[in-house]
Amino acid sequence: MSLAHIQTLAAQSVMEVAEGRNLQDVLTNIRAANPDLGLSEKGALQDIAYGCQRYAGSLRFMLAKMLKKPITHPQLESLLLVALYQLNHTRNPPHAVVNEAVEAIARIDKGQYRSFANAILRRFLREKDKLNAQCKSNIVAKYNHPEWWVKYLQNHYPKYWNNILTASQSHPPLTLRINCRRGNAESYLNELQEAGIEAKLLDIHAVKLTEALPVNQIPGFSEGRVSIQDYGAQQAALILKPQNGERILDACAAPGGKTGHILELADCHLTALDIDETRLARVRNNLDRLGFQTGIVIRCADAQDTASWYDGQIFDAILADVPCTASGVVKRNPDIKWLRRPTDAFKTARQQETLLDTLWDLLKPGGRMLLATCSIFEEENSSQLQKFLNRHADAQCKETHVLLPNNNQDGFYYALIQKQ
Repeated sequence: MSLAHIQTLAAQSVMEVAEGRNLQDVLTNIRAANPDLGLSEKGALQDIAYGCQRYAGSLRFMLAKMLKKPITHPQLESLLLVALYQLNHTRNPPHAVVNEAVEAIARIDKGQYRSFANAILRRFLREKDKLNAQCKSNIVAKYNHPEWWVKYLQNHYPKYWNNILTASQSHPPLTLRINCRRGNAESYLNELQEAGIEAKLLDIHAVKLTEALPVNQIPGFSEGRVSIQDYGAQQAALILKPQNGERILDACAAPGGKTGHILELADCHLTALDIDETRLARVRNNLDRLGFQTGIVIRCADAQDTASWYDGQIFDAILADVPCTASGVVKRNPDIKWLRRPTDAFKTARQQETLLDTLWDLLKPGGRMLLATCSIFEEENSSQLQKFLNRHADAQCKETHVLLPNNNQDGFYYALIQKQ
């Protein structure tokens, strides 16, 4: 399959995200519609699609600098952005990128944009350094985030905003959680070294690979000895501290990383809920791989609709990993920063309130609920916690953790709340 075809498919993803669609869903549909794509072609498509979102601010800025007037043809613009990403951020031979992109663009409207595209891309190669330098003068191009997002971080994280934006533009690490029932990080690190795989120890049950690998090349993955889970996400189960014999509810379980971690830490009676049956299948697969088949209830249900799933037995602990803007995981999902709007955190916070109040009623006196988000927006985190405490006189916050994006983790917020 030609590079021009991969570029065309990647450009399709750029157009669909610009129309408000989720990049993961878009790529799933593109792969399904193109079953002839090989493994390397799928990898190239994903790299370009994600890269175009990761660096969309600077790519669009540099393209605009080379134009006399804006491009009104979405496919033409998207193909140019795809080529600019490849020329600026990959090791693809520049002549091949230009030639294939021009060939792809030549198929649009009977080839009327061929000469224009060729001129733009060759100009970029000549002025690449100059254009990249100009990005520093534009807030969106410099940080590859919407201007409102940058200003929000400057206001709420005056000491850390630049570090957050830098981390959020980076590629996410591949971090492994070692199943504590089956070993520890130190011994697993030795196993990796013997296999010629470089990694770094993060704590007694977490290692970060120097370079990402396919799961079938990760020692012990298929046997359930290790799981792929961001280091920040691994803290949820550790803060909740599940105990043997407890009844625990994982209210929004998919894709199941935290679910599996809870079961690794304790022999508990776990109920895992999720509203999406497709995503819930990933929970089942994850638990099967880890070897957990008993003592678990997995239900496709809306946690707020207790009549559809709740058996009346109160819980000792609840993990409330509530839906949020996912503003803390943009290096893993770079389309999020372009899809979100300034008012979204307020909207999701309002939705979270009803869910948290419902879950609180299912918790026994003396029990604990962990409010968890993968957001760095305070409306969904510290503000949400304070409102919850104001509504519930029997609630006491025992500890909070604000985890900001860095080289080892995504951004998360955790608040452990005890029922008096």
